[in-house]
Amino acid sequence: MATHVKSRVQRARMQALCAVALGVAAFAAPLQSSFAQDNYPAKPIRLIVPFPPGGGTDMIARAVAQKMSDQNKWNIVVDNRPGAGGNLGVDAAAKASPDGYTLVMGQTSNLAINPSLYAKLPYDPIKDLVPVALVSSAPIVMATGVSSKYKTFPEVVAASKNKPDALTLGYSGNGTVAHLAGEQAENAAGIKLRHVPYKGAAQAMTDLMGGNIDLYMSAIPTLLGHVRNGKLRPVVVTSLKRSPQLPDTPTLAELGYKDFEAISWYGVLAPAGTPAPIVDKLNKAINDALTQPDVVEKLRSEGGDVLGGTSQKFSQLLRAEVPRWSKIVKDSGATLD
Repeated sequence: MATHVKSRVQRARMQALCAVALGVAAFAAPLQSSFAQDNYPAKPIRLIVPFPPGGGTDMIARAVAQKMSDQNKWNIVVDNRPGAGGNLGVDAAAKASPDGYTLVMGQTSNLAINPSLYAKLPYDPIKDLVPVALVSSAPIVMATGVSSKYKTFPEVVAASKNKPDALTLGYSGNGTVAHLAGEQAENAAGIKLRHVPYKGAAQAMTDLMGGNIDLYMSAIPTLLGHVRNGKLRPVVVTSLKRSPQLPDTPTLAELGYKDFEAISWYGVLAPAGTPAPIVDKLNKAINDALTQPDVVEKLRSEGGDVLGGTSQKFSQLLRAEVPRWSKIVKDSGATLD
């Protein structure tokens, strides 16, 4: 009998010790989490760019990351993860630990267009990511070679109506903002162009300047250098207002295509579940960087407009853009496996 009583006492003591241990752990967990957030960042931050080095997204990411590092004494490492229209890099960020040490520079194509363009997308941009801050936006420009006989968009429209499907329109990749902006411009003008998708801008630029294609659509940063050195002629831009970098180039809206707008926007996101205090800290650092004259000049010199703002502002934009581009993709008939 005494042995049974002793055993019960020991079990009771063990249960009490376990309860105390669990209580201590439950109390310590929030403290550890709070400590981690208060001391964030305690190690390098990885900013994934889902495209190759040297492109517009990469340039934007590096300009902002460098300024954030300089201002806050942080170590931000840019990690280029190209592939599948940006899907590989975004998916890597979406599946990363939500601790604030993995971010991604997303943009219109991989966040708002790809969910409708790809039959099986490995991530949900709204459920699997939390917007941190918008960074910039850039309109799409239609350009011709400087020796082309088409000098204005009305001339392009007139020529295409005279010979439908004769003028060629190049762009980098099916389902990109440039591709869909071209589709929208065709529909608005009631014309038919022959599409020529490229895997990248380099060969397209060669063909455009050599007269092998008539027109090319791209975000301004891709074409601006060639425009400035006199090799390309901008015909029209797709923003509601003229671009400061192309002040003599009209918008489709002012040419009579009311409310026409197709822009590429860029912003930083983190994995869903990233603590709000860390998101807020990152948001402040990004907005502070975007107020610096050298960053503003860098983004604007490449054809972009500086955005910034709250995480909520970015979230609202994303939730509005996904269904808007879904309709555009559906109307275009574009699909990718």
